[in-house]
Amino acid sequence: MVTTARDETAAKADLRKPLQRFRAAAFVTGIGLLGLVVVMVIRYVFDNPGPSAVYSPIHGVIYMVYLVLAVDLALKARWSVKGTIGVLLAGCVPFFSFIVERAVTRRVTEGRKL
Repeated sequence: MVTTARDETAAKADLRKPLQRFRAAAFVTGIGLLGLVVVMVIRYVFDNPGPSAVYSPIHGVIYMVYLVLAVDLALKARWSVKGTIGVLLAGCVPFFSFIVERAVTRRVTEGRKL
């Protein structure tokens, strides 16, 4: 099958909205994960489980939204299973979601697969 420049432009346009949603989710997840680290320090260093009991479920919901939006983008951009799993796991490591978000944005806008 021959692809034209017009097909590639249409494919990039189709990925614009899912990419924007993923970028927002990656940013919120990264901030949320840093908040979770702070809450865990309060819980285990200062022996105060109150903030953790409130914030941990909120962070769980944030991460689930990140997973859904990352899988949505992965399916639409036709990422490999390995690349998709890597992006999903990036939301578990502090600061890593910011790094992966930049890499994903660059690759998707260039039309390259993960």
